[in-house]
Amino acid sequence: MLHRDQLEAYLNDYLSVESISDYAPNGLQVEGREEIGRLVTGVSACASLLEKAEAAKADAILVHHGYFWKGEENRIVGYKARRLRRLLCSGMNLFAYHLPLDVHHEVGNNAALGDMLELTTESRYSIKGIPDLLWSGVPGQELSANQLSQRLESVLGQAPLHVDSGPGLIRRIAWCSGGAERLIEQACAYGADAFISGEISEPIPHIAREAGIHYFAAGHHATERGGVQRLGEHIAAKFDIDHQYIEIANPA
Repeated sequence: MLHRDQLEAYLNDYLSVESISDYAPNGLQVEGREEIGRLVTGVSACASLLEKAEAAKADAILVHHGYFWKGEENRIVGYKARRLRRLLCSGMNLFAYHLPLDVHHEVGNNAALGDMLELTTESRYSIKGIPDLLWSGVPGQELSANQLSQRLESVLGQAPLHVDSGPGLIRRIAWCSGGAERLIEQACAYGADAFISGEISEPIPHIAREAGIHYFAAGHHATERGGVQRLGEHIAAKFDIDHQYIEIANPA
């Protein structure tokens, strides 16, 4: 068994939480029982994940998208109340790590995405004070846009939305998981032939076409499954506790 406070202290140190300014609190968000023997991980702390974690007899849930985001409604009513009521009644702890889990060099979402795509990371760039947010690297060999699209679909399980605006052969790729499509301009500035993120917004196709870069919107959820799974496996191995990743499908 692992004490709740010991787990939080380790995670906060391992993920360098104090060095990153974020949009939500990182660490223990909802306090549950003190002793943890079974950990469930998932991407987002939605009701379905809470229900399945409780059925799995989890002592703690670890997610990438937790609660209490800056600028959101402060009242605990409706679905928010139902989520918190389930957590508090179950005794499960909720841990959440957002940007620290995106940028971590070993278990982070960007590290996992690069590995799945068989990319060699060459550079990591700090953006607006967030260290190592944008990653850049090279594939083992030059790829066509169609080959990269097929590789994304193979490893992530869904076809990306592709804005076909770059060169015939892709030699350098930049990427940032989740909702980071607005980093396309930085990707261009750092010499990428293609940029991969999770989402797309209206200006992005215009920017991609005018800048001459391929853009792949590969799914916010899909590009952010890897980090929390890696972190859960790391914790299970280090502290000899049970770990289970639970997938809650999300097309976004």
